[in-house]
Amino acid sequence: MDTTRESSTAFDGTPHAPAAARRFVRQVLGEWRLSHLAEDAVLLTSELVTNAVVHAGTGIELTCRLDADATPPKLEIEVDDHQPERQVLGGTPPLVDPLPTSGRGLALAGMLADAWGVTYTRTAKRVWVRMEFADVPESPAACLPAPRRPIDRLQVAVVVADAEGRVVSWNSDAESLLGWTAEQVAGSPLEELVVWRGHGPYALSLAETLGLGRWRGETRMRHRDGRSVPVYISHLRTDGPAEDRRSIWMVADSEHGFVLASPPAPLRREAGRRIKDLLDQDRPLAELLDTIARIVQLSSGGDAAYVLLRADGCNRFGVAAGAGATAGLVGVLSSCAFNLQCETPVLVDDLLSVDVELAQRLEARSLACAPLMVAGEVVGHLAVTAAQPGRFEQDLTVSLLHIADQVAATVQRERLAEQERAHRGRLSFLAEAGELLAGVHDEELLAALAAQLVVPKIATWAAVYLTDLTGMTRLARVWHSEEEHNAELRRSLPAIPRSPLSEVTWPVGEETVLSFPLRTQGRSHGALVIGRSEPTLPLELADLLADLCRLVALNVHTAMLYARQATTSRVLQRSLLPMRAAPMPGLESAVIYRPGEEGADVGGDFYDLFTVGDHWCFALGDVCGSGPEAAAVTGLARHAVRLLAKENYTVADILDRLNQRLLEEGDEGRFLSLLCGELTPLPQGGALCTIASAGHVPPLLLRAGGKVEVVATPQLLLGIEADARFFVETFELAPEEVLLCVTDGVTERRDGKRFLDDDDGLARLLSECAGLSADAVAERVRRAVDSFAARPSTDDVAVLVLRAMPARLISP
Repeated sequence: MDTTRESSTAFDGTPHAPAAARRFVRQVLGEWRLSHLAEDAVLLTSELVTNAVVHAGTGIELTCRLDADATPPKLEIEVDDHQPERQVLGGTPPLVDPLPTSGRGLALAGMLADAWGVTYTRTAKRVWVRMEFADVPESPAACLPAPRRPIDRLQVAVVVADAEGRVVSWNSDAESLLGWTAEQVAGSPLEELVVWRGHGPYALSLAETLGLGRWRGETRMRHRDGRSVPVYISHLRTDGPAEDRRSIWMVADSEHGFVLASPPAPLRREAGRRIKDLLDQDRPLAELLDTIARIVQLSSGGDAAYVLLRADGCNRFGVAAGAGATAGLVGVLSSCAFNLQCETPVLVDDLLSVDVELAQRLEARSLACAPLMVAGEVVGHLAVTAAQPGRFEQDLTVSLLHIADQVAATVQRERLAEQERAHRGRLSFLAEAGELLAGVHDEELLAALAAQLVVPKIATWAAVYLTDLTGMTRLARVWHSEEEHNAELRRSLPAIPRSPLSEVTWPVGEETVLSFPLRTQGRSHGALVIGRSEPTLPLELADLLADLCRLVALNVHTAMLYARQATTSRVLQRSLLPMRAAPMPGLESAVIYRPGEEGADVGGDFYDLFTVGDHWCFALGDVCGSGPEAAAVTGLARHAVRLLAKENYTVADILDRLNQRLLEEGDEGRFLSLLCGELTPLPQGGALCTIASAGHVPPLLLRAGGKVEVVATPQLLLGIEADARFFVETFELAPEEVLLCVTDGVTERRDGKRFLDDDDGLARLLSECAGLSADAVAERVRRAVDSFAARPSTDDVAVLVLRAMPARLISP
């Protein structure tokens, strides 16, 4: 008999791949009657596929291979990706550093599997694990299914359901197996006929199963007489439009030997064996407890699992480790389920009826727990929880007690040794320093973080000196373990050293003062100076401080470059806007300009106001888009308008030339709306305004009597059509009249589905500004934009107000 089995599949390298891989492995092992290996195999598969997704990001091939002829029989799982140059994170368990929070998955894999390794080819990398059978039958062939009933007695019920899960077909074997006639079940929801158990972190709901292309597994279906019939189901979903899809079920009595049978041994027993193997390894206590919680949670099918240990100095128990969906619980628990007198396993079907506070803290209704007993004393508990009531059965407490008996002595021994490990663990802050400093682009904040990382764990006080890119060194930050001494410490240290930091004589007091350079890429960026009460500095501390200083120096160097780039960017951005508006006798002006992007000086909107001979020119524009590309078009447009105006081009010619220039740039999709005009003073006061609007928000004119008029017709946007021609319109801006020009950041200010300019909202606002100065009108508009909605505006806002002054106020 051929006892070799192999099954393969492929996934895209997306975050959904691990879940799909877990389902695939669980299904294959079920078909091979190896469900007692499923929990460990699924855990190993999840780690391998997750590593491939995170560190390779390519397509993934997954292969399960069963060699039943081997001695002992073995199961191999292989995960192939297409990044052969990428190294596999992690290593053999004894060499795994306990400090990093990543890279532990393969270490766990090395413990759960009997062997694992990596095979490289020219185009792919293969990571594999091997599991040897525990408690296997005498004959490897016995691992394969053997029929218990004659095939000629097999009934195969065929059930067809539509896209909504309602029965549309029910054959005679289905009636014979389950007692229902086709007429009785036609149109009934399939969920009413199935007793579906969705336990476990990888279990599918009935709706999810119906959505799969293929699925095979065990469940129970309801007989007409009320019995729950164990069956084996082979599911197939047809393709086609959603409304025409069908789910086809081939249902057989699960007592037939050639269908999937229950695992020969409880899967939790295997998890207990793996935990025992794990305890034989020398692991940090925190990682040991986390791994125990994780394996307990996976093997039990609960939503979360916890390891609770007796809190120091009291008779209550605190959460030492947790795993699962609701494992965010921390602190000390006081409950009837967790106490010194609870020396036997406890099963609670509904926590709400026993301890409401505990149910709320655990976010659970079902609870199963077993005590950790050492020398007749309860030192902790293993607990499993689930959100639904009545989730667990009594046999789970037996499995938990078995696991608790295995781990109790080791956990207690490791906990007693925690004080010694804590002495070495004081240096673990270096592992956290990289995450703390990463992404910080402020030199002062980096200096403060560096000082606070050192005090008081290593030093009594610390000072950070920074050397900028010009070579100037200054005292950036001091930090004392007693904050009231910070001012005194700063006064005692030189603010600006007159000699190189390596040659500075630091003030000597009760502490030993040491200096460590902040050096990276052959350049000094300052120094970390510390004061310690201990007379000497151990070598390992000196090495760790040197590593910390290199890390700080690298981040300081990055922050300095970032600050220089940001300064350069701000200077360039500011050059895109006029430094000041040109003075205009007989007219007063006001400008409100605010970019929508936080921290930016210039956005896609721009304005200009300048003199040309005996008249004034103004422009207000809006570039499609944002960022550097929009800023580039902003600079081109503003400078082109100013240059063409000073060459005495008319407003229409300015728009024509700028339109051609944008089209020549060839930046597809980069359009510009522009409002451009000229103001020529009139002898009687006021000015003659010639204006054109290329796709821009029309300007509004507030007459002296309070009437508001639109004074320009929107024309085609610039940068769209080469043959576009633009025309101008002329009107008189009389004394005390106001011309209001805005960008769409004002008119399209949104509050839900409402806009500020709905129902001529901007015109109504302007009509209420009669008699106000230009500055007052601009401020009214700004306040209206800010107060229109609760959330701040994210669009660029530009407002230009021109007001003709009364004749009596015009200087001769």
